Amino acid sequence: MAQDTLSNIQVPRVDDRPVWDVIFAIYGYPALLLAHRLKVFSLLAEGARTLPEICDALNIKPRPVEAILTAATALGFLSLQTGRYALTPVTEEYLLESSPSYFGFFWDLMIDNYQVSTFAGLEKAILTDAPQAYGGGDIFKSHEEQIELLHRFTCGMHSMSMASALFWPGVMDFSRHRVMLDIGGGSGAHSIGATLRIPHLQALILDFLQVCEVAQGYIAEYGLQDRIKTCEGNIWQDRWPAADLHFFSNMYHDFMPEKCHFLTAKSFNSLESGGRIVIHEMLYNDGKTGPFASAAFSMMMMGWTEGKQYSGQELSAMLKEIGFEEIQIHKAFGYYSIVTGLKP
Repeated sequence: MAQDTLSNIQVPRVDDRPVWDVIFAIYGYPALLLAHRLKVFSLLAEGARTLPEICDALNIKPRPVEAILTAATALGFLSLQTGRYALTPVTEEYLLESSPSYFGFFWDLMIDNYQVSTFAGLEKAILTDAPQAYGGGDIFKSHEEQIELLHRFTCGMHSMSMASALFWPGVMDFSRHRVMLDIGGGSGAHSIGATLRIPHLQALILDFLQVCEVAQGYIAEYGLQDRIKTCEGNIWQDRWPAADLHFFSNMYHDFMPEKCHFLTAKSFNSLESGGRIVIHEMLYNDGKTGPFASAAFSMMMMGWTEGKQYSGQELSAMLKEIGFEEIQIHKAFGYYSIVTGLKP
């Protein structure tokens, strides 16, 4: 390289942390899945422990255990004081099975299907524009055909849903509604949350027979059998039961706009005047410049479904086109929002 060219080289305008963060995410975040798999969190639920004590309990050498514990501490899942590791509130809320907001079954689902999130799996999903979970094809057909997969998937969805299910019913006034139809409601997490938070509300979970059977177990666990019922059916083909509140959670992102339009129109046609639709999703911002969580969720959908994330503007336009009025967007729990409209 010529000397005059070398003399013109400047220090980069920005530092290199963003490019390192990509690498660190690949190696750092799986440490939490490993800690979960190794039952580190349930071990520490019994009490704070030192590194040697944790190594002895896990029968693993100090170097790997320290790496996992340090990552978990750096990410806020553990604390370290006077040489002893302890759980933080986020871990107590979401990673202990005794918690109603336990998230671990969803992490299990990610571990069981980790090949979907590998570079090779995502590259194939991108190049073929087709999901790769369970060997590719229609994930919901796979579940319908394989009962054990369906049960594990439904438990995973319940695990990721309960915290937000307890929150969104409080972001606006739903008190005048009497019957909520939880469309593709899975485990019934959102029906459980809604009936716990909204007095006098009854709920119906519409899903496949085998999913309804799983939901009935969760309903019984909360003692809500008199307020939540299940309804076996195909959301695309069958007539929907009467309700004045239609609820969709993590449904629209499973499909491309044409199918979402179909669901929106079917909701509009099924509701009586004054009925409300609620769509519960992680939304892109209107400029599609983020947030990162929604962009990453869309990448997850590349591996799992035919769908993608939407912006609040896109869903609002869809509702308006179908005929819904008084369309609103409200922040809900964590990364989630709700988009809602009324049938005039």
